[in-house]
Order: sequence, then C-alpha cells, then structure tokens
Amino acid sequence: MRLFGRHPTGFVLALAGGGGRGLAHLGVLKALEEHGLRPDAIVGTSIGALFGAMYALNPDAGEVRDRVFKFLDSDVFRNINLPSVQDDTGAEDDSWLTRLTAVARQTILYTRAMNDIAIGDPSALTRVANLFCGGGSFEAAKIPVYVTAVRFPGGECQLFSQGDLCMALAASMAVPGVFAPVEIDGERYLDGGLASEVPAKEARDVAGDSQLVVAVNTGANPDPSYEPYNVLGMLDWTAQVKSLYLRKYQKEHADVLIEPLVGATQWHDFSNSYDEVGCGYEATLGMIPELRKRLGR
Repeated sequence: MRLFGRHPTGFVLALAGGGGRGLAHLGVLKALEEHGLRPDAIVGTSIGALFGAMYALNPDAGEVRDRVFKFLDSDVFRNINLPSVQDDTGAEDDSWLTRLTAVARQTILYTRAMNDIAIGDPSALTRVANLFCGGGSFEAAKIPVYVTAVRFPGGECQLFSQGDLCMALAASMAVPGVFAPVEIDGERYLDGGLASEVPAKEARDVAGDSQLVVAVNTGANPDPSYEPYNVLGMLDWTAQVKSLYLRKYQKEHADVLIEPLVGATQWHDFSNSYDEVGCGYEATLGMIPELRKRLGR
C-alpha cells in the first residue's frame, strides 16, 4: 500500500480467480458503475480476467451480467463437463446399471489422470472465451485490460496486454490437471491463479503514482469443520492452505480490498449465480464510502 501526498485520480481494479465464486465480480462491477466509479484499468486472473475483459470491451455491468446468466442457462454450458473427483459410485438403492456406469466413469477418469496431464475438454476454454469476447482485442477495449497466466513448465507469471485476447483468457482459465496448457506464440500457459490468485501486485505494477489499487478477493479458505478422508481430499486441502497464504501476501498490495462472502462455494459450482452476484454487490456497497474518501470524491 502506498501513501499519497494528494488524492489519487483514479484506480486500477484487480479481479481474482475462483471459478463459480468469481460470479461475485459481476456484482462488484454493477455497484461501482452505479456509483460512477469506473476503473482506469482492469487486471484479471482466470474468471476475473474473463469478466474483466467483457466489461473492458463494453462497460455496461448489466449487459455483462445478462450475457453470463444467459450462458449459464444454455446447453453450451451444460455440455461443458467439469470432471469430478468425488465418490459417485452410487448409493445402495441405485440400480446396478447406475452404479456400474458411475464406477466405469470414475475408472476412465483415473486412468486418464494417470496417463494424461489434463482430463477436461481441451477446446472448452477457447469456446467460452470466443463466445464472450470473440472479435474483441486488447486494443479494442474501452478500458485497458491485463490478463495473468503462468508459463508451463517454467512457472513464470506472464501479464498479457496485447496479442490474441481470447487465447490469453483461455490460458488464464486453464486449471492445471483439468485443462491442458494453452499455446500462445510458441509458449504454453496455465491458470494465472497459480502465481497470482488476487492480481493486486500486477495491478500495482500497472497503476501510476496517482492511482489506487482496488482488489476483489473471491478466494476460499479451508473449512475447519471438514477433515479430508482420502488422498485427493488432502491434496485439495493442501492447495487451499497454500492459496490462503498466497492471497494474504497479494492483498498487501491493495489500497482498498473488497471481499465478498463467497468462500463456501466450490470453484466448479455455478448453481448459485444470483447469490454470488449479490454478495459481490453488497460487499462493494460496503466499501464505496472508503473508496470515495480515498479518491476525494
């Protein structure tokens, strides 16, 4: 956090990843827009990059939200099969065919996991990015937009601000193990959240001396009431703990922090879209006075 000798002239908005939790960003954008607070630039990770790019291309929060809701209610979205690692071998009262099908599905999943680096549909992300931002470019954005991704296998964090916008978005959303790395200009990239789940540091690098960094954290914390019971659960718990401490470091670069109460939502759960958006909206309303004060408005 920096100290200003005078009031800042504007702000750079950092939108975190988080899958279904990232729907809260739609509420954040709506609340800021209603109060006449338009970001000077947007830095996004994963789903935050997607929604940030949509808004940067067409700064109308209501239209962005409506397009996302329409997509979530479409067959295109329902046909994107996000693989599950839960035990879905069937309940005792399920038919033998249902249980056999579930076992077969899990067997195929684990077999692929042992032989491939990804188990999801490799074209799903590019389809989604093109659906929402196809024909758009970094240069066409009405608000400058920046997209994080991580180089594979080197691990360096890359901040895209030019080139193919849709490919950059696909790379930023490519969850390791679920989606294969996305190739851009001969290099391969994965989910920006690996290095910058809340891209406040990258927003700080983009911001000028007279600009605040406003960061939106949609991360999840480990549930203290839930104890993992298998190896996959332990791996997930490990990732959540590492993410928790990474976010603590990243949030230190923000001048204003917005934290919607969406931590209980799983990254692959998009079923409570209205609630998530509402959480983002309410959390932002609570920070509007602070943001106005910092901006001297």
